[in-house]
Amino acid sequence: MADDSFKEFVLDQLSALPDLRARAMFGAHGLYSDDKFFAILDEGRLFFKTDAATQTEYTERGMGPFTYEMQGQTKSMAYHEVPPDVLENPHELTLWARRAMLLAKTKKPTKKPRRVAT
Repeated sequence: MADDSFKEFVLDQLSALPDLRARAMFGAHGLYSDDKFFAILDEGRLFFKTDAATQTEYTERGMGPFTYEMQGQTKSMAYHEVPPDVLENPHELTLWARRAMLLAKTKKPTKKPRRVAT
């Protein structure tokens, strides 16, 4: 499935979500809801945001994390690939997406400390 058709398929499957949009990023697409980044579309695969508690459900089903190459090293992010059977079921996919969205909303952004002038 071509990247654009896969993106349209995923957006259609998740049409029940509020304010859903895809934004191009580094050759892939990020999925956002209410300006919160909760998913990655890359090379015909969908990855949802995870944490230590939710990633187990993905890894127990044989799904790995999102990885990328940087300066000759493979790096991973706290996003895991969605199982194919979940991807094919709009209702179940929406439930999994809502968990990822909740993580995106509750995760506090890391900010560098500001220098205070004295």
